[in-house]
Amino acid sequence: MVRPRSYHHGNLKEALVRAALELIRKRGPQGFTLREAARRAGVSHNAPYRHFRHRDELLAEVAADGFERLTKSLNNAAARGSNPLERFQFSGSGYVQFAMRFPEHFTVMFDRPEILKRSTHCKLAGQQAFAALQGFVRDCQNAGVLPTGDGKTLALMAWSAVHGVAKLAVSGHLPFSSRERVLEFTLAFMDTLAAGMIQTASKPDSSLPEPRE
Repeated sequence: MVRPRSYHHGNLKEALVRAALELIRKRGPQGFTLREAARRAGVSHNAPYRHFRHRDELLAEVAADGFERLTKSLNNAAARGSNPLERFQFSGSGYVQFAMRFPEHFTVMFDRPEILKRSTHCKLAGQQAFAALQGFVRDCQNAGVLPTGDGKTLALMAWSAVHGVAKLAVSGHLPFSSRERVLEFTLAFMDTLAAGMIQTASKPDSSLPEPRE
């Protein structure tokens, strides 16, 4: 058992985030207290209050860290593409790859939406991740490979669709034996998604709903 230290911890915030992730892995995001996170991090039960007033603030930090990791995963995966459409498609595999690699982050980011609303850091990190996806859509529009119009709605469509793949992958409901096969499926899915966006936009009576700000 870790013996709590009264305080000094060089990277207390990072240590508490790591402790929270371990507890989330075992119990879920609602199955632990700030005191338990402190004990796992090896500090006194009062030490976390230097950074977090309660557990939800710690969870918000986990979610913000997750969104920052997601942005990096989107950009790193997209960099494999040689043209705008490939970068858009690879960004989808980056999303699913992130979810499979960091399932605890993924759970907190999307299963506790009330946390995001109360944390400025979390909001900004989430907006940055969505802006990365919007950028890939916009590049495709500028290149003429995705329909013109409201790029934000197209990005929301892509986000919603690939999130479903990620959720199924994390929960083990996709019938594939390896992560590599899941990512191959994701790329094929993104190709079909792009084709569907183009086909839908080409219909004379098609109109995409505009998201509210």
